[in-house]
Amino acid sequence: MVDRKTGLKPKTPKAQKLETSNKKIVKSKTKAAKEEPKIIEAEKPISNSELLDVPESKATTKAGSESAVALAKAGKHSAKAIREAQELAAKEARKKDIIASEDRPKTPKKPARPKSERAGKKYREAYKLVDKTKTYSVTEALELAIKTATTKFDSSVELHINLGVDPKQADHNIRGMVNLPAGAGKKIRVAVFAEGDEAAKAKTAGADLVGGDDFLAKLDKEQIDFDILITTPSLMPRLGKYARLLGPKGLMPNPKSGSITTNIPNAVTEARAGRVEYRLDPAGIIHLAIGKVSFGPEKISQNAGVVLDAIKAAKPASLKGTYIKSFYITTTMGPSIKISL
Repeated sequence: MVDRKTGLKPKTPKAQKLETSNKKIVKSKTKAAKEEPKIIEAEKPISNSELLDVPESKATTKAGSESAVALAKAGKHSAKAIREAQELAAKEARKKDIIASEDRPKTPKKPARPKSERAGKKYREAYKLVDKTKTYSVTEALELAIKTATTKFDSSVELHINLGVDPKQADHNIRGMVNLPAGAGKKIRVAVFAEGDEAAKAKTAGADLVGGDDFLAKLDKEQIDFDILITTPSLMPRLGKYARLLGPKGLMPNPKSGSITTNIPNAVTEARAGRVEYRLDPAGIIHLAIGKVSFGPEKISQNAGVVLDAIKAAKPASLKGTYIKSFYITTTMGPSIKISL
């Protein structure tokens, strides 16, 4: 049967179904063609000179230009590489500045002022009493030292003796004990590490601290409340593990100083009477306090004579040349006075 409008025969259901499926295929192809990504033409590469001119902020900002996006790629054109190049350029610039500054003429530094100008008023007045171009005798120096004592408290009188020895050599290591006839001017706290009869003798002689295992227990806690430690040769090995504690403080017993002895009572008596230890420092100088200003010139002179005799007697046999280079006397916070040799 013919359709009056189109003049064609009507399509069968099978033909209509086939036509519909064809339309769906065409429609899907059209949609896929619309969604196909566009091919972007590669941009012209940027030269190294242009890279160095680009600020770091443009290379790392998200809203940067197309050139900044190109710089964000990995490799020598990345933001990190640009930052390293800028740091290297800045470093080279600093080097040039340093070289240029070294070539400039240096301004001379002002010399440091002497202590006689920098110290307090009392020291400056005491310094004027000492003639630095002159060497004094021991008696004159002691009298002058008492006059130049600037402290309100009872100042100590000190000896400073520079010896021409080498402290690195064993036989040049000057060290010993000396009993000051007039005393040291301060209370000495004597400790004795002993047991049995020796401990009882030490208490009778007047030791301030006597003990055995209880004394070691205090050392384990690093409790040091004494100035001199005395012990016997048989007990000395038990103090070996405390060498790091006692050694730097100068409290480790030593046979040269008389603190390791079999005659404990005699050692305690001498220590309390004014026995002091002298020893060489790494610079080859002996520093020793020999009394107080309140002692007066005569008593201090006696102590100084005993110390000098002991140091002269300790002169090493292998020493060649001058033994005592210089000798000074001073008081606490006072000016030094040179003594003629």
